[in-house]
Amino acid sequence: MSSPISSAPVSSRLARVGALSGALSGLLIALPALVEAFTGETAATSLLLALSPAFSLPFLTALHQRQSRATGRFGEVAYVVNLIGLGLFGGAAFASNLVLFYLDDDIIDAELTGPTIPAFLGSAVVFAVGCALFGAAMIRAGRFPKVPSWAYAVVLPLLAFLTALPESVLTSALHIVVGATLTWLSTALWQSATATDHAGVPDRTPV
Repeated sequence: MSSPISSAPVSSRLARVGALSGALSGLLIALPALVEAFTGETAATSLLLALSPAFSLPFLTALHQRQSRATGRFGEVAYVVNLIGLGLFGGAAFASNLVLFYLDDDIIDAELTGPTIPAFLGSAVVFAVGCALFGAAMIRAGRFPKVPSWAYAVVLPLLAFLTALPESVLTSALHIVVGATLTWLSTALWQSATATDHAGVPDRTPV
């Protein structure tokens, strides 16, 4: 059986790993988007964007862990839906940025038949709903700053559908806002873990 003293560092480590992962995910979205605003989409920026969702997974888990007591069952459902949506949408983004990017439009139109397009759309819908629910859970819990919590609930769902549009200043700006949102929340998550350690209070939030 774990002692109260040993339970705090484990939780803080999870929060810090999640915070670093979230910051990296945000940078992998914002920085390529900033470059694409001037150069258009490139192989290098597509690679970075494709990797970003993978780092969001531990970040999302750490966010949920820090607020789960305050959000209750609604938070659990929001977390699960967001986690599934992130996995689906992340896979679609990976394929789009590292596979479809290198194909001609004629080939894409000819090959994307059957359930592929509906599957992509379904992934976007689940991701959007999950982000809206989890953002609402963050707003309800009040453990993180209001501005990025609202942005998570409102701006991230827009990302799921507007990324299908041709590259433009609008889509680049949206990516930058999303990246800034994730980075802001990551900073708040790190500060939360640091405050818990400095207070010397064991964090009993369930993982």
